[in-house]
Amino acid sequence: MKRKITLFSLLLLSIAFAISSCMKSNTVPLPLAGIVTNDVIIDATSTQAWAGGVLTSEEASVTEYGVCYSTSNQTPTVADNKTAVKLKSTSFIANLKNLSLNTTYYIRAYATNSTGTAYGGVVQLKTSTDMTNAYGTVSTFAGSYEGNTDGNGTAALFNHPFGNARDAAGNLYISDSYNCTIRKITADGNVTTIAGSGSLGSADGTSKSASFYSPAGLAVDASGNVFVADMGNNLIRKITPAGVVTTFAGSGIAGYADGTGTSASFSAPTGLAIGTDGSLYVSDANTGLVRKITSAGVVTTIAGNRTNGYKNSTGLNASFNTPAGVAVDAAGNIYVAEPSNNAIRKIDLNNVVSTFAGGLDSLAMPLGKPQAISIDANSNMFVADGNGRVLKITKDHILTVIAGKSATTGNTDGPGSSATFNYPIGIVVDNSGNVYVNDFNNSRIRKVK
Repeated sequence: MKRKITLFSLLLLSIAFAISSCMKSNTVPLPLAGIVTNDVIIDATSTQAWAGGVLTSEEASVTEYGVCYSTSNQTPTVADNKTAVKLKSTSFIANLKNLSLNTTYYIRAYATNSTGTAYGGVVQLKTSTDMTNAYGTVSTFAGSYEGNTDGNGTAALFNHPFGNARDAAGNLYISDSYNCTIRKITADGNVTTIAGSGSLGSADGTSKSASFYSPAGLAVDASGNVFVADMGNNLIRKITPAGVVTTFAGSGIAGYADGTGTSASFSAPTGLAIGTDGSLYVSDANTGLVRKITSAGVVTTIAGNRTNGYKNSTGLNASFNTPAGVAVDAAGNIYVAEPSNNAIRKIDLNNVVSTFAGGLDSLAMPLGKPQAISIDANSNMFVADGNGRVLKITKDHILTVIAGKSATTGNTDGPGSSATFNYPIGIVVDNSGNVYVNDFNNSRIRKVK
């Protein structure tokens, strides 16, 4: 006997089919999380390291993330050693403890959700021997107390020196911020004023007929031109070897507009660095942006979204909080010191922003308040920690303190372990490994050898 199909039964069938379809859609598995492994930094004892990652897919409903590592498995998984961290943000840092000396480790970040565990790329590192006594010797290279006097060594006077840079001949340049001048120190310690009237202003001109307002970061190009982050004027200035000062970029009105030359705008530009292609890189502190200026003066924004924060992402999706010093390595990667985030951030050749060292996580390394960075020819990084120390991160990513004591102020010269600073804010290393530090509140230029 055939069943009679009525309009009512058809309606029931359609409702049942719709319910079945909804139930099926609810069982579609989530995609695996996207995750990137950050750089790994080892402490001076070589018994612990800091590693982390960045989640690139926030919709993946991650239930756990962290770092897994092994000495034998070159593609470690969570079945090997792992350190999980609390879910705080898309960026995280894990502290790996009880590592063995002189041992190779394979490390990668992981993220787990209901579908499974995703892994970032593998980073290989080798711990070293104990380097906790890798201190240098500190001396005062120039300056002694607040003032504005040219002269030799400690007979010269500065007033809160901010940024520094070196030229190919070994001369040191200092932005003397409270004096609103740019000073030059020869290899034998002779200090002269090459630009700036000593009064606040924004006038272009030659030598002391020009004026600045709280000059900060400096950079020197291959032709000997000195570029100045004229922080108080929101300008980037250029000083030729003949002492002629011009405005290279910026309108003088605080802003964040890209453009060419004076059609662009900045807001408290602080750090400067020359890139491998001759371009100038600028940390724009008040906007939280990292900017690029070509040799023709064309200004573009390469990273940052004008929201103070701590977000690793790509280009304009990333966020910084009052970026300070800038440095560029031989491969063209850009490093940004961020005292507000206790971090050094890295911008790679694809404009991907990651955390190179430190960070806001409670398990982050004791990086302090990094203010400025310098990288030598051997890829060693030197850091001016505003908390009173000078740090070194070797090419093998081992973090050591070479001078100073955290949260201790003073002006004591001598062995690095007992030397003291008062807000180190600028740093540059020469070809012989000597490190020059602008000791801001002591109005001195210190040397660590």
